[in-house]
Amino acid sequence: MSVAEYFSSMEYGPALEDDQPARAWLAQHDATFGHFIDGGWRAPAASERFATHEPATGELLAHVAQGDATDIDAAVAAARAAQPTWFALGGAGRARHLYALSRMVQRHSRLFAVLEALDNGKPIRETRDIDIPLVARHFLHHAGWAQLQDSEFASFAPLGVIGQIVPWNFPLLMLAWKIAPAIATGNCVVLKPAEYTPLTALLFAELAHRAGLPKGVLNVVTGDGRTGAALVDHPGVDKIAFTGSTEVGRLIRTATAGSGKSLTLELGGKSPFIVFDDADLDGAVEGVVDAIWFNQGQVCCAGSRLLVQEGVEARFIDKLKRRMATLRVGPSLDKCIDVGAIVDKVQFERIEALVEAGRREGCTIYQSPEADHGGVPAGGCFYPPTLVTGVAPASTLAQEEIFGPVLVTMTFRTPDEAVALANNTRYGLAASIWSETIGRALDVAPRLACGVVWVNATNLFDAAVGFGGYRESGYGREGGREGIYEYVKPKAWLALEERQPLQRVRDASSQSDEGPHRESNQADAFSIDRTAKLFIGGKQARPDSGYSLSVYGPDGAVVGEVGDGNRKDIRNAVAAARGAQKWSQASAHNRAQVLYYLAENLAVRAHEFAHQLTVRTGAGETAARREVDASVTRLFTYAAWADKFDGAVHAPPLRGVALAMNEALGVIGIACPDEAPLLSFISLAAPALAMGNRVVVLPSSSSPLTVTDFYQVVETSDVPAGVLNIVTGERGPLLSALAKHDDVDALWCFGSAKDSALAERESVGNLKRTFVDHGRAFDWFDASSEGPAFLRQATQVKNIWIPYGD
Repeated sequence: MSVAEYFSSMEYGPALEDDQPARAWLAQHDATFGHFIDGGWRAPAASERFATHEPATGELLAHVAQGDATDIDAAVAAARAAQPTWFALGGAGRARHLYALSRMVQRHSRLFAVLEALDNGKPIRETRDIDIPLVARHFLHHAGWAQLQDSEFASFAPLGVIGQIVPWNFPLLMLAWKIAPAIATGNCVVLKPAEYTPLTALLFAELAHRAGLPKGVLNVVTGDGRTGAALVDHPGVDKIAFTGSTEVGRLIRTATAGSGKSLTLELGGKSPFIVFDDADLDGAVEGVVDAIWFNQGQVCCAGSRLLVQEGVEARFIDKLKRRMATLRVGPSLDKCIDVGAIVDKVQFERIEALVEAGRREGCTIYQSPEADHGGVPAGGCFYPPTLVTGVAPASTLAQEEIFGPVLVTMTFRTPDEAVALANNTRYGLAASIWSETIGRALDVAPRLACGVVWVNATNLFDAAVGFGGYRESGYGREGGREGIYEYVKPKAWLALEERQPLQRVRDASSQSDEGPHRESNQADAFSIDRTAKLFIGGKQARPDSGYSLSVYGPDGAVVGEVGDGNRKDIRNAVAAARGAQKWSQASAHNRAQVLYYLAENLAVRAHEFAHQLTVRTGAGETAARREVDASVTRLFTYAAWADKFDGAVHAPPLRGVALAMNEALGVIGIACPDEAPLLSFISLAAPALAMGNRVVVLPSSSSPLTVTDFYQVVETSDVPAGVLNIVTGERGPLLSALAKHDDVDALWCFGSAKDSALAERESVGNLKRTFVDHGRAFDWFDASSEGPAFLRQATQVKNIWIPYGD
C-alpha cells in the first residue's frame, strides 16, 4: 500500500524493529552455543545440542548446548570455588558489581529487547518498555541491599551455591529476579534457563563477564528438564529457586526432601479479576487487556478469571468485545501489535485442547472476527484473544491454568460471593480488584487467598515489592526485603550440631507390655488415674483408637499415660483449627492479651511444672526451673511481638504505594523435639499463635505429659476453642497424617532428620510450607531460637498495590 492509501484507510502498517544487531550477535557465535561456566564458554560434555526457534515464524535461531550431570558438576564446582572470595569482597564491593550490571543492561537494552522478542515471541513493545527496564531496576535495587547488608542483615550469612531454574515466559526478567538478590547477598549461582528461550540468558552471562563480574559467580547451563533435574539433585547446591509449573514444583519438592536444600517455588496461578458495579468500566476493560492478553496470557499471575458484578455484566462484556475487535495479533518485532506468538507448538496445542474441553462442557467461546481485519497471521504459533462465557465455577476452564490468551467469565452478587468465587481455586498467586470505593477494595483485598493484590490496576511489578503466592502457587517471595531473606540464613543456625537421641530406657511411644514395669517413686501422685487425653477444639478428648501409651521416666519407670492418637484424631484437630478462623481475624492487641494471660497462668504453676519436668525428664531442680522460667519469658516475648511485627509501605516508582501485610499462614502443624520439652513447645507454638495462626501440636515423643499438662493452663487463659490442639501418639503416623492433610497450610518439624525428610516429602499434595531442622538441635535457651526469624516462618507477605490520582 502507498502512503496515500494508508491515510485513506487508516489501517495500521507494519513497523518492524531492526533485528540485525541481534542476528549479528548470533552470527558471531555461528548460531551455536555452549554453556557459560567459570567465566567462559564451554562445549557440552556429551556434545549434544538442541534447536531453538522463532515462535513468530518457526525459523531456526540457534543450536544450544544440552547440559547433563557432568556440565552441572563443572558449574557447581566453579560456583563453590568462587563463593568464599565473592562473599569476602563485602557488601560494598558486590554493590559496585551490581551497579555495573544494571548499567550494562541499560547500555545494551535494545539488543536484549530484540533478542527476547525473537526468542520468546512476545511483542517488542513489551520487552522494550517493560521487561528490560525492570531487569535494570532489579540489579540497581539489589545493589542497594548489597551495600546495606552489613548493617541490615548483620546476623545473617549467605546460603552458598544457588541453583536457579527460570521459565520461558519472562526469560530475562526472571533471571534478574533470581540472580540479583542471590549474588547481592554473597551467593554464587548456577542458572538453567528454559529450553525454549535460552538466548538472552547466554547474552547476559557473556556481557556480565565483560562488565567485570568475577568468574564463577554466574554460571549458565542450558538444557531441557534433564538438566534441571541434575541441578536439583546435585549435593553441592544449597538452595533451589524455581519458577514454573505446579507439577514440576511438586517434583522438585519431592526430590529435595531431606536434602537440607532451601527451596523457593513460584508456580502457577488462576488469578481473579474482580469488577464491582461502581468500577470505572472503561478503565477496567483496559485492565483486562493488560491482565490476560499481555504476553499472550503466558503470565503466571494473568487475570484469567473475570468476575463481574451482575448489575454491570452485560455492559461490561459488550465493552470488552468491542475492545477485542481492536487488538492486533502479529509478529513480535512489529511495534504496532498487541498480541504476539505463543512460545512453542506444544503450548499452542495445549491451549487449543483446553478451549475445546470447555466447549464440550457447554461454555460459549468468543473470538472477535474483526481482530486485525482478518484475524491471526498465517504461520507461527498465533492464538487469538479468546473470551469464554457460560462458565461454571467447577468447569475445566475455571480451574485449570491455561497459560494462554483465554479469559473466562463469571458473575457475583455481593462482595462475600466475589471473595468465595475468587478463592475457589487451588492456586493463590494474585488478584485484581476494580472499584471506585477504596474502602470496599481494602476490605476485600485481605480476604483474598493470594500473595499480590492490585487495586484498579494489574500486572504491576517492582524490585522493591515482593512477589509470590500461597497454596499451590508456591511459597517464598522475590523482590524487596522479604526476597532477601530467601537467600540468607541466621548465622546461629549454620552452627547447629546434629541432634543426639536422648538416653532413655524406653521410648515414650513404646507399646510393649513385656515384663513388669518399675513404678515411679512418685506413684502416690498417680493413685488417681491421670491418663492425659488429647486436646481438640478446646476440650479434652479421648483418642479414636481407644488405646493409651505408657510414658517412661529416665530410669524406665512409668510416669503416666497418654492417648494413642491416629489419623482420625488429626482430622478432627485440623477441622477444629480450621473452624477457629476468628483467631486470625482478631486484632493483634487481643492476641497479645491472651498470650500475656497464658504466661501469667504458667508462672503461677511454675513450681508444679518444674517438679514434673524433674520427674519425667531427670532434669535437676535448677535446670527444670530454668526451663519453666524461660518458657514463661518466651510467652511474654511473643505476646509483646504480637502487635509489633508490622508490615511495610513500599514506594515503587509509580504514583501510589504497595502495602506489605504480614498475614497468618492459617493452620500450622507442629512436631516438637524431645529436648527441653516445655520450652521447645512454647518456642514453636507461641510465634505461630502470636501471628494469628491456629496450630495442631505433636508434643515431644519422650515427654508428652509436659505439653498435655499445659492444656490445663490453656483452659483457664481465654484461648478460643480450636486455636491450640494437642494430639499425642506415635510420631511417624501422626506426622504423616499432618503432612498429607490438604487443610494444613504449613508444617513445622523438629526432631530427627528422618522426620524432616518425611515432612518435606509428604507435604507436596497442597505444597504446604515447611520449616524443619533436618535433625539439627536448636539451643532453645538461646536468643537465636526466638524472635523475627520464627515470626517470618509464621507469616506470609501479601503486597497490596494502591495507585492513586485520577
